[in-house]
Amino acid sequence: MININFVPDDYIQSNESRRTNLMYLVLFAVVMVMLGGSFITIKIRQRMVRAEEKLVNTEMTQAQEAIKQFEELQTKRKAMMKTALTTAELLELVPRSVLLASLTNELPVGTSLLRLSFVQKEPRRTQSVGPTSKYAKTQAAKTAAAQPKVSREKLLEMHIGIEGVAPSDLQVAAYIERLNSSTLLSSVALVESKEHKIDDTSFRQFKLTAILKKEVHLTQGDIDEIRAAREKAVYSF
Repeated sequence: MININFVPDDYIQSNESRRTNLMYLVLFAVVMVMLGGSFITIKIRQRMVRAEEKLVNTEMTQAQEAIKQFEELQTKRKAMMKTALTTAELLELVPRSVLLASLTNELPVGTSLLRLSFVQKEPRRTQSVGPTSKYAKTQAAKTAAAQPKVSREKLLEMHIGIEGVAPSDLQVAAYIERLNSSTLLSSVALVESKEHKIDDTSFRQFKLTAILKKEVHLTQGDIDEIRAAREKAVYSF
């Protein structure tokens, strides 16, 4: 039996074209939906990343502030420690009253003090001949590195200026000799000695310099003995 198709070819082609167009539209819609979903997903991720970046920046700022405060505290702590060490090193090993009593005890008869001055100075540096060979320089560097570092405050010397009057140069010389034998002083030297007259009475006005010995440690018994000797000298005078 022969099948006869009464549908025109134009109608068949038109249907196939519509189906193809519909399929393209569906595919286009699917692609657009996928693109829209991807765009929305990307935007959401970008917002999340920005929020995380903002949070990280905030935490970093807080951490930087905490580090800055910690560094400031460390700097203040170091400054306070340095001040405390400097103060501790500058504390008088020998009280001024005890030193004055010792200077008074050594005065010869008829001699009196007029003025005292105390000045801290750095010790004079002696020029030494440096090593010439490379081996000697290396050994000198190792020795210097092995030696403990001493702060500048500990190197300071207490220089004492002494001014007074005496009947003659004999008493001045005796006073210098007594001070040189003292356990507190060293490098006692005469700066000047001038003659003065008051009402036909001659006397010598002298100036001395001395250095307080380092690492002087006086016991309470020594201090009491010096002060007692001063009181006795005052009453005997």
